[in-house]
Amino acid sequence: MKHLKLLLILVIVALMAAACQPAAPAAEEPAAAEELPLFYGAYATAIEEPWDGVIHTALQKAADGGQIRYEYTDDIGYSGDMERVLREISEESKPAAIFGDAFGNEEAVRRIAAEYPEIAFAFGSGLGPAEPNMAVFDNWIHEPAYLCGLIAGGMTETNVIGIVGAMPVPEVNRIANAFIDGVKEVNPDAQVLVSFINSWFDPASAKEAALAQIDAGADVLFAERFGVIEAAVENGLYSFGNMSDQNELGPESVLTGPVWNMDPTVEYVINQVNAGSFTGQDLKDFSMVAKGGAYLADFHGMDAKIPADVLELVKQREDEIEKGLYRVNIDEAAPAGSN
Repeated sequence: MKHLKLLLILVIVALMAAACQPAAPAAEEPAAAEELPLFYGAYATAIEEPWDGVIHTALQKAADGGQIRYEYTDDIGYSGDMERVLREISEESKPAAIFGDAFGNEEAVRRIAAEYPEIAFAFGSGLGPAEPNMAVFDNWIHEPAYLCGLIAGGMTETNVIGIVGAMPVPEVNRIANAFIDGVKEVNPDAQVLVSFINSWFDPASAKEAALAQIDAGADVLFAERFGVIEAAVENGLYSFGNMSDQNELGPESVLTGPVWNMDPTVEYVINQVNAGSFTGQDLKDFSMVAKGGAYLADFHGMDAKIPADVLELVKQREDEIEKGLYRVNIDEAAPAGSN
């Protein structure tokens, strides 16, 4: 009986002690969707166009990861609608940030940014940033473009290589010139044909230009624009994609290509907006190899087609670029002999 009484006393004491313990803190609830900052994409072209598509992909990834809410309007064009659309977005959606491309719409974007200083504007631009809220970026993928040139110089059998680009503007010229530098380093005798279609998105014209280069003897093509890879596939030639991994467009044609990764830029802007410390600045470094903003696309097994000595040089240069031991030349002038 004594043992039973002692047991009951111990149980009562234990229950009283438990009751006096402070309640465990409730598990922190994830932020409700409406509490996340709204980031808006305003794109002059359709998001199928690689340049705007890269920005869209990075923002969508951040939204899927629960960092932001994301909405967008694409295919706005260059005929004066950008200013109207941006004003509507700013007034009606009241986003924390707006991303997009200002090329061809510079004045409109900057005018609206000045009117809404509480919104972070981060736009692709060939011009400088503006305080307090207009940040700029660009696709600084000349480094992996140079690496592609090394490969092209070692792959051509006709010693004629083709590049089809959008138009002779600085951000396209530096990619083409870096590619040409790579070609010439490996194969000084190679001729590089450069054609511009004077459009940011016209796959039919790009294909037509590529076919003309093939007729002129080109057996390796750099597809700065959509449409070129199709011409290469139809003619059984090697090609390089641009801005994103485009191997799926021609698995037996696309060797690799420079990839633009906007994740580091988007991550930086999200952190700045959340901290309330966003300012107008040039975000250039976040689009370069050293910060993971640019890299060479996966070979998808096509590296087996590349001469071993060329591939070794590519890997050496890639490592040197990452470590800051090799600087790829930035030349924004129109390539010699381009048309």
